[in-house]
Amino acid sequence: MRFGSVETLIWLWLVPALLLLALHGLLRRRADMARFASRGLWPEVAGRSSIVRPAIKAALVAASLGLVVVSLARPQWNPTPQEVRKAGRDVCFVVDVSKSMLAEDLAPNRLEKAKLWVTDVMRAVRGDRVAIVGFAGSAAVVCPLTHDYGFARTALEALGPGTVSRGGTLIGDAIRKATSEVFEEEESSFKDIILITDGEDHESFPVEAAQAAGEAGVRIIAIGIGDEDVGRPIPFTDERGRRRFVEYRGEQVLSRLDAETLKQVADASNGGVYFNVSTGTIELDRVYEDLIAQAERRELEASKAVRYDEKFQLFLAGALALLGLERLISERKRA
Repeated sequence: MRFGSVETLIWLWLVPALLLLALHGLLRRRADMARFASRGLWPEVAGRSSIVRPAIKAALVAASLGLVVVSLARPQWNPTPQEVRKAGRDVCFVVDVSKSMLAEDLAPNRLEKAKLWVTDVMRAVRGDRVAIVGFAGSAAVVCPLTHDYGFARTALEALGPGTVSRGGTLIGDAIRKATSEVFEEEESSFKDIILITDGEDHESFPVEAAQAAGEAGVRIIAIGIGDEDVGRPIPFTDERGRRRFVEYRGEQVLSRLDAETLKQVADASNGGVYFNVSTGTIELDRVYEDLIAQAERRELEASKAVRYDEKFQLFLAGALALLGLERLISERKRA
């Protein structure tokens, strides 16, 4: 026998507490009787009242309470071995962490908005393995493929321009990193990259990288964020704590969405899709539900587990029976 919620048993302290309260009431009744009349006159004064019957009723109520607590702890027995099979896909979030993602055409900035969308997906994931790659001028696997979504969310929260050592934006290198170091080569499909970036690539041949990924069975879902028409400045805080903007050769650097490149990247992959979010928003969890959760899945792993039969009903029925019996017992003797 075992308990599914063993911590609930801590409430069993209510049983002795109730018994002590009932005992206190009975002693108080006897003390009141002693003050009112001598012991020899008790039968005449009390009439058909009983001391034993209230004690029995209190014991039944306490026992019923104990059985209710045990039932809430979910008693289980009759273990049955069984095999648990998990099916799903491998999903890698490739997130741009370059300084251009700090532009504030999405509030509070592009990068924080992207992380918020990925967090929404993490809450909707069911059975899939997830991984996270952060990239700028280089790429880093900050979370390998895992079913531990809590760990993945922690790695996601830590994403920032300091995640990688080099500045710039090399989308092609990030795709190649995910394809070669995140996904398992023996699997020819069931793999997705969700790429979130403003698309400003610095000659890393992203379309060619997407084509190679497609040949390896990887689908790329590209999310383009940032103003496509009006360039936005890139803020940063200098060593004196002052808010400033990135400049190059004395001129302020403006960042805008390169939608055309991202569309080509998505089209070059295996059934890829491009979403031009621009300065709007996207329900990325809905995208996951529609494009990934409904897609073909493979068996990821099989494990042994033991299933127990839930038996809380027996204890709950016993509690109800004791309460019913308590209602049938009168506190006064029969005439």
